[in-house]
Amino acid sequence: MCGVIGIYSLKDKTKNVCPLVIKGLLDLQHRGQLSAGITSYNPERKRILQTHKKNGKVHEVFEINHRFKSKRLLDDYSGHAAIGHTRYATSGNNEDHLAQPFERPHGRKSKWFSLAYNGNLANYKKLKDGLEEVGYNMTYDSDTEVIMHFLSREVQSHKPWEELNFVEIFKTLLTDFDGSWNIAFLNADGKMVAVRDPLGLKPMCYGVTNDGILVFASESVVLSNLQIEATNLKPGEMIIADGEDFTVKSYIDKEADAKKRLFHNFKENTSYCFFEWIYFGHLASVMDGESVYRVRENIGQELAKEETSDLEGDDWIVVPVPESSYVAGAKYAQVTGKSFVQGLLKNHSVGRTFIDNTNRTYNIQLKFTHLRDVLQGKKILLIDDSIVRGTTMQALVKNLKEWSGAKEVHLRIGCPPITSPCFYGIDFPTISELYAGATAPNASDFSADSLHYLSLPGLLKALNKSEDEVCMACLTSNYPTQEGSLRYKQQVI
Repeated sequence: MCGVIGIYSLKDKTKNVCPLVIKGLLDLQHRGQLSAGITSYNPERKRILQTHKKNGKVHEVFEINHRFKSKRLLDDYSGHAAIGHTRYATSGNNEDHLAQPFERPHGRKSKWFSLAYNGNLANYKKLKDGLEEVGYNMTYDSDTEVIMHFLSREVQSHKPWEELNFVEIFKTLLTDFDGSWNIAFLNADGKMVAVRDPLGLKPMCYGVTNDGILVFASESVVLSNLQIEATNLKPGEMIIADGEDFTVKSYIDKEADAKKRLFHNFKENTSYCFFEWIYFGHLASVMDGESVYRVRENIGQELAKEETSDLEGDDWIVVPVPESSYVAGAKYAQVTGKSFVQGLLKNHSVGRTFIDNTNRTYNIQLKFTHLRDVLQGKKILLIDDSIVRGTTMQALVKNLKEWSGAKEVHLRIGCPPITSPCFYGIDFPTISELYAGATAPNASDFSADSLHYLSLPGLLKALNKSEDEVCMACLTSNYPTQEGSLRYKQQVI
């Protein structure tokens, strides 16, 4: 899970779009807090492409709290086109050099480019081994580096006098890439490209301001905050911006490509990741026609409809696990008629990357503050979006009972049990690390008084999607690509 953004001033070539890119990165901070960066394009500058990136949150990387440092940085990286990235690591480690965008300098402008990437290549190891066999030196343990080398190969194959044919370039890459891959590309010729993978596993949208500024981003909240009407980039589509114009093109012909086996995908239609709606996405975002807020509200409603426990008495309260479960919890409370209480507060100064997984009780104390006076003596209906590894929930229930004095804790989970690993960008790649991967879920495992997961039909109803439209491999073990299916089979053998 990462965030990508690109902004291109089509009309005014003196416009500095970098402040807008940084603003957009702040809107995408929830998609990645490990690092941030931008690459800007300015043909009047000696270094036409220039990249600034490092580990840290967006405000740290761009010195936002230091007015003069921030202004100097914006002046240094001024340009009428720029791409940006916020990183959440699913491959590679946490070193500064893995921050994105990745820039590849070259003496010829058309072959000097920078890229930012959101996704995960399921066949990354095979691609990496293949590159090393033919003499490539792999510096980083990252699928972004693999993508950069494959893109470089395709760009280099064009003759110096030839225009880069981005449709053909990415059509060729379909024969190599298996997984999710949304790419932002910017070269020293002033061409910007945004690409969405053929299955639409990761979201991407775009729009244009009245004064001719093109914006694309992982989520529509970026465009909404710039007061731009967002259009979803369809799976297998790309945006190409060049000069004063841009075009939206498809780089796939699914019927023809399926016959030629040009890409690895099993499915003929989309595979939107349902986790984007229930957990990753910003509440203000609309993804592929469905509002994140409305989906989470629907989840709460469906959970309430499926409730079978006797909720008689006034000592029942509904408590959401911050923060992705607030909306679902509020709707659940409304439908059941029980009091909605924000009994847990999240500590925003503690990021994901800081928390040490070795001491779960201590970690929960760092992440959450308990409102003990409103929890004590209550029967808590604890609403959460999902249970992945289960260790957080175990520690949380323990603290609710032992410290906050809850009489009972009843778990209500907004999606079915996660039983299978994800190879497309969610950080649980093995069955062994999943709570429900090898055992049937039971309330006693968490010292809870009851446990209910939202049913699969309930989740689909909440999403307003059919099972054919979304990737639910982590729930059903039905993977949309060849490599995903193969890697799963290797784990269960």
